[in-house]
Order: sequence, then structure tokens, then C-alpha cells
Amino acid sequence: MWVAATEGHRMMCWRIPTAGSVAKQQSQKSVLLPRKKFIYHYKNMRWARGRHETYLCFVVKRRVGPDSMSFDFGHLRNRNGCHVELLFLRHLGALCPGLWGYGVTGERKVNYSITWFCSWSPCANCSFRLVQFLNQMPNLRLRIFVSRLYFCDLEDSREREGLRVLKKAGVHITVMTYKDYFYCWQTFVACNQSKFKPWDGLHQNSVRLARKLNRILQPCETEDLRDAFKLLGL
Repeated sequence: MWVAATEGHRMMCWRIPTAGSVAKQQSQKSVLLPRKKFIYHYKNMRWARGRHETYLCFVVKRRVGPDSMSFDFGHLRNRNGCHVELLFLRHLGALCPGLWGYGVTGERKVNYSITWFCSWSPCANCSFRLVQFLNQMPNLRLRIFVSRLYFCDLEDSREREGLRVLKKAGVHITVMTYKDYFYCWQTFVACNQSKFKPWDGLHQNSVRLARKLNRILQPCETEDLRDAFKLLGL
């Protein structure tokens, strides 16, 4: 995995070993995704057949002074059977120094804000694992933008429940819109100054998926109302 960080006006890039293996790394000369690969994996088509990998573009921010923030970014994909969301957690120690705190007792924990742009929404297992981790990290804020929804067609699917659990844990989940694709194109893609050209149906599919995601997340609010009514004896 390539990671880039800025210090003042200077840009640095380095690699982090993926999935516990240092034998074979990507042969990229850049931290950026090829244009065709980004479009292929992030295209929000209704039937995304053949796209068995999940790509995750990330931005990690932390405040380093009253008027300054550090800014790290990069991308990952599934490796050796490890889902990309869990793979990202393996690299948090390198990406987020001080997240667990400094000193013997772990005091002085650093606050981080992390944003993911994912080609697929998390599976149920990854959602539950993320929640377990986030419950131990009150100094970490996570936002997830997704291009497509993974196995969310069935009303009682575990993937739907996983997304609801993530929302309850304070994770902001939303469907990518044109401006999010444009941002990713400018930030993560080797676009060579070419403009982002939206594909046919980008806006319509984004609206359709956003409505679907809102319906999936709605039961959380309904359950909260039921709990409130029970407390009031209604």
C-alpha cells in the first residue's frame, strides 16, 4: 500500500506492507490509482458483475496545531482473503501515531478523523468488527462514502443490520455523489490533469442508492422511538 503525507509544502510517499507479507508489493510508481481501474471499480451501475474486489480510498486527518492539520491519504484493496476494511485497521498504527496514546499508561491520545471512499459498502462481519474497534476508540471519527451497496437487496440481510449497527456507533454512512467522485478523481487518481467525465446514469443511480440506504438506516430511528415510548409507558 502506498501512503502519502504532507509536511508544510513537502509531499512524502512510502509503502506499508500489506496482509503481513513483504514479499510482493504493488509495482506502482505513484500513490495514485489508474483512471480505468478507478472507473471500473467505482462505477455505481445497477448490476456490477465481476467486481469481486473492494477498493478503499482513505483520508486521515489530525490536528497538529491551532491552525494546521496533517493530511495523509492512500488506497487499499482486498488482499489474501482479508477484506479491505480490516486490512485498513492493521495499518492504523503506522497511519495514526498516538491513536492509542503516548506513555506507559497510554495517556494523551491523539484525535483523528478518517474518511473512506469505498467501491462497496462493508459486509456484515466487517461492520460488526469495525463497531467493536470504534467502541474502544472514542478519539477516532469515521465517515464512509460508498459507491454501491453490498448484498443489501433482502430486507433481513445481515449486511443491512451491519450498516444500522455502524450508524448507531456514530459512523456517518452515505452514498457517493458526483462531487465525491470528482474529489476522488482529483485526489486519488492519476488523472494527468484530465477532467472527470461522469458516466451515463451516475446521478440517477446515486439518487436511487441514497434512497435505498436511507430506508435501510431508518429502522434505527424507529427502534429508538419505540424505546422512548416504552420508557414513557406509552
